[in-house]
Parts: sequence; structure tokens; C-alpha cells
Amino acid sequence: MICAPVFVELSAVPGMNVQTARKALEEMAIAIDFDIEEDVWILAAQSFAAYSIRRRHSGGGSHKRLLADFVIASHAMLKADRLMTRDINRYAMDFPNLRLI
Repeated sequence: MICAPVFVELSAVPGMNVQTARKALEEMAIAIDFDIEEDVWILAAQSFAAYSIRRRHSGGGSHKRLLADFVIASHAMLKADRLMTRDINRYAMDFPNLRLI
């Protein structure tokens, strides 16, 4: 399963569009969760706030990570059993209990 923001990102990959992304996901039996529930938003808010505080205290200024990253990871944490990513380090600090691939 993926959440809607992941579907949007996949649809923007060069050579893809909404139809080809949807077809590819269907062929891989990957469902799209278009209804992100409150618990996902709450976890994303808590995690994003903690990240923002850490960043300000480190002298890094305003946040550089996208809010969508926190929604995606929160959805994976609560509604799926893992997150596939090209940047494991990006998620490991904020979601230490999330299984990352």
C-alpha cells in the first residue's frame, strides 16, 4: 500500500503520468490509500515538529525536509509494514521504529 502523496510523486516521474502510475501499481498489486486517517496526520505533525525543533537548535535554521516526507513515513509506520526509500538516513532518525528498505 502507498499513500496518496507517494502516488502523486510517482505520477510526476519523467515518462509517467496518472494513468501509467496507476496501471503500474495495479500490476504490482499495490493499493493507493487516498483516505489518510487522523492518526497518520497526528504522527506526522509530532514528528515534523520534533524535526523542526532539532533543526532550529542545531543552528540549521528553517526546515529543509518536506512535510510530505513526514506524512509518507507516518502512513508507512501506521498503515503499512515498511517504507521503501532511496534515502534510508532521511527517515531513520525521525522514525527509528519504521522498517526501511
